[in-house]
Amino acid sequence: MAKRRKKKEDPVAALLGLLVIAVFLGTFMATKSFAAATISLVLMFAVIFAIAFMIGAQKRERLRRSGIAEVDKMDGLRFERYLAELFKSQGYQTEVTQGSGDYGVDLILTRQGKRIAVQAKRYKNNVGLEAVQQVQAGKAKYNCSEAWVVTNSNYTDQAVTLAKANGVRMIGRQELIEMMLRLNSPVKSATAQSIGKKTVAGVEVKMDLICKICGGTMQRRKSNKGEVYACSNYPRCKNVQAI
Repeated sequence: MAKRRKKKEDPVAALLGLLVIAVFLGTFMATKSFAAATISLVLMFAVIFAIAFMIGAQKRERLRRSGIAEVDKMDGLRFERYLAELFKSQGYQTEVTQGSGDYGVDLILTRQGKRIAVQAKRYKNNVGLEAVQQVQAGKAKYNCSEAWVVTNSNYTDQAVTLAKANGVRMIGRQELIEMMLRLNSPVKSATAQSIGKKTVAGVEVKMDLICKICGGTMQRRKSNKGEVYACSNYPRCKNVQAI
């Protein structure tokens, strides 16, 4: 469960309000027509919404393309939003719950009438049994049939034992990475061993590999053994593949 920060006054919203007034009054004074001023506002809002939609889509795409190295640096709320995008790509409808009073449930996943309560744990250390207890208790509150815990780390033995006894699914670091690979890899093979190709300006170009360990990109590098593909997240990830 991530703590939500209190919303601060948005200076962009204040400027937008002033812009609305300025456009309306300016158009009305120039044309002496209430209809023309209204039309100008409608056109302005249409442009603003289109720009906001494109910016939002770009942000969501960048979030979806995050590798495990980026996830390790996220705060709790951003991790929840990342998981929402990740599970959405798997065909789930996703809902991020409110921060306080969420009863240990950070996400609700829905697919084919089944509801799943998810607790997200962006941790450095292993996740303990409290996460299992919380999501199991919150499952009933949100009328869910299943309960999951998802972490970028791993779980204590006590947490694993309690989860098995209560039917709680535990998604740890390795399974999360595998989900990332399926989402991010331009190569359809599960291990991403083969190198795909694309055509740029009539020339066939080899595409970067996706690191099967952390989800980063494998880039061509020189080493004392010749050229290799090395993970872009080095030294955090030391995956190397021969060319």
